[in-house]
Amino acid sequence: MIRLNQVSDILFRTQSLDIDKETLTNVDACYKFLETFAQNKVIYGINTGFGPMAQWRVADKDLHALQYNIIRSHSTGAGEPLEDIYVRAAMVARIGSFLQCKSGVHVEIVQLLQEFINRSIIPFIPKHGSVGASGDLVQLAHIALCLIGEGKVHYNNEWRPTAEVLQECGLQPIKIHIREGLSATNGTSVMTGISIVNQFHAENLLRWATLAGVWMNEIASSFDDWMCAPLNEYRCHEGQIKIAEQMRQLAEGSQCLQSREHELYDNGHADDEVFEHKVQAYYSLRCTPQILGPIWETLQNTRRILEEELNAASDNPIVDPITQNVYHGGNFHGDYISLEQDKVKIAIVRLTMLAERQLNYLFHDRINGILPPFLNMGTLGLNYGMQACQFTATSTTAECQTLAMPNYVHSIPNNNDNQDIVSMGTNTAELCAQVIENSYQVMAILMMALAQAVDCLNIREQLAPATREQYDAIRAITSTIVEDTPFYEDIEKMINYLQTTI
Repeated sequence: MIRLNQVSDILFRTQSLDIDKETLTNVDACYKFLETFAQNKVIYGINTGFGPMAQWRVADKDLHALQYNIIRSHSTGAGEPLEDIYVRAAMVARIGSFLQCKSGVHVEIVQLLQEFINRSIIPFIPKHGSVGASGDLVQLAHIALCLIGEGKVHYNNEWRPTAEVLQECGLQPIKIHIREGLSATNGTSVMTGISIVNQFHAENLLRWATLAGVWMNEIASSFDDWMCAPLNEYRCHEGQIKIAEQMRQLAEGSQCLQSREHELYDNGHADDEVFEHKVQAYYSLRCTPQILGPIWETLQNTRRILEEELNAASDNPIVDPITQNVYHGGNFHGDYISLEQDKVKIAIVRLTMLAERQLNYLFHDRINGILPPFLNMGTLGLNYGMQACQFTATSTTAECQTLAMPNYVHSIPNNNDNQDIVSMGTNTAELCAQVIENSYQVMAILMMALAQAVDCLNIREQLAPATREQYDAIRAITSTIVEDTPFYEDIEKMINYLQTTI
């Protein structure tokens, strides 16, 4: 079984994908079972056409050509190539499916995919083409095209002919044995691969949002009971309880947060007519456990679904040596992934909206009452501080809100109505990836603003060790802003910093 943490190590920490000999032996046993079972039987995709063409028997002399034909005919993607990390994740997911030993493929296809992953040989896959119903037929066909030695690959930062790279690496293209063409193209591996990368980044963004929630309240000198255990446990929701617990851990050692018991209950303020310090902070500060809690729970559920899909037989037909049968069905249908990616997309849009509102609090002197307008440490009127950064954050958040529309409901029949209801899972995963990219941009600006607010108030030494550590890390990347300066390079540096903490 492949775990998501293993995939993270492969994608982000250059760990190799290892497959034990016993599993490869089981893959071979499934292939040999199919080789025997298929004699004198009609089995979809082995001796029939594909899709609506399944009603036509294919002559024995053409069976190998049939498998090559599906690969070549379905390599019809369009648009920019998928980023390397998504393609590597998709290949890991394809191997995960093959290792269930329910596809009847020859072991050499698993071994060549393993070589592609470990050597960072990246097949060219255009972004557009999948409806997520027979899985990712088009995108997977582009991977399969490279496995048979055709198409092009990204290798050592160059796009080169696959055959040339295989020869250079001492590798051989796969051969067609029984159904390698159909199995290589049939499944949910591309949408799953993109979604796994999305998951890692979404979890990372949630960690940053949790830290920002504590840091915001430190800057505002909030009373600390908004994150206390009893309050949040009485709400009952696991996510809210977990987020509040994490926030209490991050806040340990802070000298900025105030105790309500000390300041308002026991300190003789009962007769005051007006309280200079807000009795309760704005929602974007004190409601962070309630806002981030559902996001935590969403990501926990999605992690479970993705790990199940990574280790699922998403092929058709399913070749089962255990029951000695071949089953025809729809395990390639991408509904599980599509629905989860819509949930993640909506959750990250919400996280981005929270970050944008927190940024507005920091920039709006009449709301926070303690900071200069737009965190401007220069001359008001002459200098502008971080004023224009808000334009970027607001417009990017607005784009996220537009992208939040569920894509799972956008089924369009095609394939002569054979695929009469489809998942659009890959499109959904790609839209989710765009929201995540946008969210990093907003979060980067928020983190820069938090550091600037600390400078405005000169409270570095009063911060909790956890937030002070991040302040120092940010100040190693960007400087305190006094004179007006272009921000775009600093924003890009911050995005890169936030992304590399996975």
